Amino acid sequence: MRVRVRQLRRDDADTVRIPVPVDLRRQWQVDAHPPARPITTWEIKYRRVVMASDLGSILAVVLTVGSLIAASAPSGDYPPLFLAGATVTAILASLTACRAWSTAVLGQEAEEFRRLGKAIVAAAVVLAVVSLGLNVQGVRGWIFVVTPTIALVAFPLRYILRQLLHRRRRAGRCLLPVMVAGSVDTATDLIARTRREPHNGWRIEAVCAGGQSDPVEHGEIDGVPVVGQLDDLADRVRRGGYRVVAVTPDPYWTPLRLQRLAWQLEGTSTEMVVAPVLMEVAGPRVHVTGVLGLPLLRVSAPTFTGARRVVKEIVDKIGALVLLAALSPVLLAIATAIRLGDRGPALYRQRRIGKDGRPFTILKFRTMVVDADRHRGDLQAGNEAAGPLFKMRRDPRVTAIGAVLRRFSIDELPQLFNVLGGTMSLVGPRPPLPSEVQAYGPDMLRRLLVKPGLTGLWQVSGRSDLPWDESVRLDLRYVEDWSLALDALILWKTVRAVVRGQGAY
Repeated sequence: MRVRVRQLRRDDADTVRIPVPVDLRRQWQVDAHPPARPITTWEIKYRRVVMASDLGSILAVVLTVGSLIAASAPSGDYPPLFLAGATVTAILASLTACRAWSTAVLGQEAEEFRRLGKAIVAAAVVLAVVSLGLNVQGVRGWIFVVTPTIALVAFPLRYILRQLLHRRRRAGRCLLPVMVAGSVDTATDLIARTRREPHNGWRIEAVCAGGQSDPVEHGEIDGVPVVGQLDDLADRVRRGGYRVVAVTPDPYWTPLRLQRLAWQLEGTSTEMVVAPVLMEVAGPRVHVTGVLGLPLLRVSAPTFTGARRVVKEIVDKIGALVLLAALSPVLLAIATAIRLGDRGPALYRQRRIGKDGRPFTILKFRTMVVDADRHRGDLQAGNEAAGPLFKMRRDPRVTAIGAVLRRFSIDELPQLFNVLGGTMSLVGPRPPLPSEVQAYGPDMLRRLLVKPGLTGLWQVSGRSDLPWDESVRLDLRYVEDWSLALDALILWKTVRAVVRGQGAY
């Protein structure tokens, strides 16, 4: 990193450059050449593997699909080899411009896939514009067939590589050493989150907490050593060589102190990450802009209407219709098996609360005995769920076929009719019962700002194994940070969660 000093304008044709005194440089930087840890070998290797995967996907599709298009399409002014080279060049240039290979996003949330999708779409647009401008014939197949096929190959390969990386991280490898600097409470929360979600790639190795006016004695926070106070954070980072300094909220942190810390970390490979007060707001809603010379964090309102919501509605309807058509023999067979089991109805109808607090009737395959609701009061003592939920791992009301349906979430499939009817979405918060909504606080009521979903963050993060407060946090996070890319990632992860059957009972 370099210290940049803005120029002061004396008049329209003259500028004054202010030299940076040597003593100020010494104050701003702890050491000219601190022994910080460089980019690790596994990061470099993983980036190269991802780049090779993308390049292999592009070349394989261009050689196979492109050859078929070239053989079937009439020859134009440009040979197929030229069109193939132009397609490869456009996509590679777009991937670079969109920073789709940045180590900051590889293996992280939906941003990696958003950049990959943005790059492929941008390449298709560039090819279309250039072909129109130069009147290139025979390029339509390359735009509308080859480019989408590259996406269909590249996305799954990226996902497989990410799963391999996450498996290593869950085993304690491929993790970045992190220093947390903030209050004891916020440090404790961040330590718990990193341990709960090791796939994010952080391993908190040390904590700095408290200043000289409010010292924190050396000790441990959840097994992580407290190595110093916030006043000597930069020196501790230099000695330990941490890759990330996670600054969490604390009264000690003033704008000037944060600025000085950023100066002191210049020239190192340490990344400074500042956790905002709005911990659960992220993604496309957060923007950093400069106003009146001040860097301000702009938080836009959640998008509950607009073009993206229209796209979501269209995807919901088409997706539900396609799935119902494809799964209709399976649905019919399951309904018949339930009916033959105890002569009861195949479907279970229950009142749930949807968007804006409007009630609707949810459809599920019946997995319990016919009069199951009447016996719930007798089983209340065995409730294993927190909050207003009722869950039992070994609920005696569940039938034999119902246990199988629940394990793989097959009992939820009739909700596709709810999605088709517009009361539910493919992805969204868990649809609550009226009794649950009555116990909601003001924060939890925000779950009702969007349609409930057939699946959601709660579904791919543990389902019934999740504590109540964690389930609420995930639903609220979805409401706040919803995006089409996040929906696509959740749908992709849902398949894996259903196959494993983890957390379903």
